[in-house]
Amino acid sequence: MNDTGKLFIGGSRNPDDTLNKAEHLDLKFGNRHGLVTGATGTGKTVTLQVLAEGFSKAGVPVFAADIKGDLSGIAAKGESKDFLLKRAEQIGFEDYDFEQFPVIFWDIFGEKGHRVRTTIAEMGPLLLSRLMDASEPQEGVINIAFKLADRANLPLLDLKDFSSLLNYMAENASELSKEFGLISKASVASIQRSLLVLETQGAKQFFGEPALKISDIMRTNPNNGYGQISILAADKLMMNPRLYATFLLWLLSELFEELPEVGDPEKPKLVFFFDEAHLLFNDAPKVLIERVEQVVRLIRSKGVGVYFVTQNPLDVPETVLAQLGNRVQHALRAYTPREQKAVRTAAETFRPNPAFDCATAITQLGTGEALVSTLGDKGVPSMVERTLIRPPSGRIGPLNEQERQAVMDKSPVLGLYDEDLDRESAFEILAARAKEAADAAAARKAQDELDPSPPAGSGDTTGWTLPGFGRDDDAKDRRQPRKAGYQRETIIEAAMKSVTRTVATQVGRAIVRGILGSLKR
Repeated sequence: MNDTGKLFIGGSRNPDDTLNKAEHLDLKFGNRHGLVTGATGTGKTVTLQVLAEGFSKAGVPVFAADIKGDLSGIAAKGESKDFLLKRAEQIGFEDYDFEQFPVIFWDIFGEKGHRVRTTIAEMGPLLLSRLMDASEPQEGVINIAFKLADRANLPLLDLKDFSSLLNYMAENASELSKEFGLISKASVASIQRSLLVLETQGAKQFFGEPALKISDIMRTNPNNGYGQISILAADKLMMNPRLYATFLLWLLSELFEELPEVGDPEKPKLVFFFDEAHLLFNDAPKVLIERVEQVVRLIRSKGVGVYFVTQNPLDVPETVLAQLGNRVQHALRAYTPREQKAVRTAAETFRPNPAFDCATAITQLGTGEALVSTLGDKGVPSMVERTLIRPPSGRIGPLNEQERQAVMDKSPVLGLYDEDLDRESAFEILAARAKEAADAAAARKAQDELDPSPPAGSGDTTGWTLPGFGRDDDAKDRRQPRKAGYQRETIIEAAMKSVTRTVATQVGRAIVRGILGSLKR
């Protein structure tokens, strides 16, 4: 069953229940993406596990989100059970055996896996705006903030960096608006409130360093050559669906940006499973949908296969759906008009098989049974077949806490991401510059108490600016305390200057005339 260059999915049956043929996914088309759909309880998670095992055995690294914790069992050897052996016999899977697979557990919260982080700068303004559900004016302010940080050399690593930059923008909104257009203090304040919401939802732990290196999810096991399976613990993360979807889209974008072009390799460089894919597209703005479509379309040439896992094929926009060449459709229920439409849509995406009606079959599939169509010779979709999915070799069901910890203790990334790194970034730099300005103001105030006259040409110096924006060199000079060698004016000179400053008023002129008159006597 394990043909060279092919991933065994299951076996199809004839109408008289005799064995028809084995169903495979050709590895050289593994980067042409795929879709796994079906109602709850129809076997999607087991299908995901079967595909992940197959890619791993072929030496292909895998990244997958584990929504319910069930996928973690892939790290343990499967257990012999009657229903598994029966399924193997039904599909003629003669070399079926049980084994465990090399797994790296990841967790944004650091509870069920190694910490996984990125920086605010790497996330970028588009995805950060999506994460914050920002309005158009707010998105404009966020884009200005990134522009400002880039020009002023302010590293944006975590939430406190971004918050401190927003504070600066609010304090200098008038001056910055002259260059960038209107910066509303109300928009800045609303973004800051959104940051507080993100912090309470756990985003504070997601942003920071050390940031995840793409190379660490593209490892192969040195002992057997299997691809490492990276599993993201997403049960807690799903409490914030927007953070979950934005994180996975960021990861896809990073793969797209960092990986070199490889064309059409004999097997993928990485396979990425996006479970609960509908969360990526729910209420997403058009620009984000276009970004997903672009990444999915172009990342194929980087050797990355993206497999969306969701309940309903209607969850995926048509522009993205058209890019998905390998399809596994589990049972759908058709009680409502929308569900009936989903059945028709799913049926129409397959190459028809004259042996059965596809739409009818979708509603009659049993658990662990699916309609399967993969890309064959020259990338042409195969005729859809009603297929019994093969039993997995790893355990079906989750690991317990002790088993998970044992896997983590032997992890190839142990110690690389588990401790926070807080180097100097925008927060520290802005705080230092604010302190410098405050110290300079205090020094001027102390000097003015001794000498109330300002230096010639001086003006308002209460504010401070970043390099390249608004007041710069002159203001910087004005912020500095007077040099130690500066000679104070005499009391008489100071008094005469003080008198001269009052000349603009009638009372001042009268006082001057009186003083000058007394001097002539």
